[in-house]
Amino acid sequence: MLNSSIDHLKDPEPILIANKVTKHYGERIGCEDVSFSLWPGEVLGIVGESGSGKSTLLRCLAGIDRPTSGEILFRHNDKPISLFDIPEPTRRKLMRTEWGIVHQNPRDGLRMDVSAGGNVGERLMDRGDRHYGKIRASALDWLTRVEISEDRIDDRPRQFSGGMQQRLQIARVLVPEPRLVFMDEPTGGLDVSVQARLLDLLRVLVRDLGIAAVIVTHDLAVARLLTDRLMVMKGGYVVEEGLTDQVLDDPHHAYTQLLTSAVLAA
Repeated sequence: MLNSSIDHLKDPEPILIANKVTKHYGERIGCEDVSFSLWPGEVLGIVGESGSGKSTLLRCLAGIDRPTSGEILFRHNDKPISLFDIPEPTRRKLMRTEWGIVHQNPRDGLRMDVSAGGNVGERLMDRGDRHYGKIRASALDWLTRVEISEDRIDDRPRQFSGGMQQRLQIARVLVPEPRLVFMDEPTGGLDVSVQARLLDLLRVLVRDLGIAAVIVTHDLAVARLLTDRLMVMKGGYVVEEGLTDQVLDDPHHAYTQLLTSAVLAA
């Protein structure tokens, strides 16, 4: 866990508020009546089995899918704005600068026909940077921070391994120093050794930048390492929530107990 406690007194206003967020696909429930607040610098984990609704909720929170009902508020310029009530161009700009998304498949978050340096530099241009030399220097610095060799700056992502592609996607998302980041199974599909290195990298970057983050994962070890607070979902509903260590070490709901016991038995 990144922090042993969350000190809201330093910044008493949440950066993200979900009010009764619900998403239906016809008769099927994606997520139902989910409410929470997220503070600057806090990392929230959302866990559950496949089909539990965690990815649906993330897509709504990140502004990709519009909820069927409920409200999502993001604090912008010191006041809350309703994510789906602002003009589409404004929302898309915020999604490129104020917050970012790390996809499970890095190909969904990268431009595969653009160089590694170009992938990172584009986000700086979205932020308003225009000096080519400074953009390239920043891109080079970030490639180094995510453990990609400087001599790969002009290589295309398709020339990288899966783990390198994921590290490049992380650099692309974090380079504009967003205030909020969403991560959907950021280590899914990677070898165990690659996962370990990536988790260490994410933990350091999130801590150093002080960003707020929402991480969806089915891996409780990932949740324990990266998150401060945890929500457990089943069938579209949040069945348990609390500080990560408390939820994992002393689960109250039968479903959470099943999840943790399955990990212990593995």
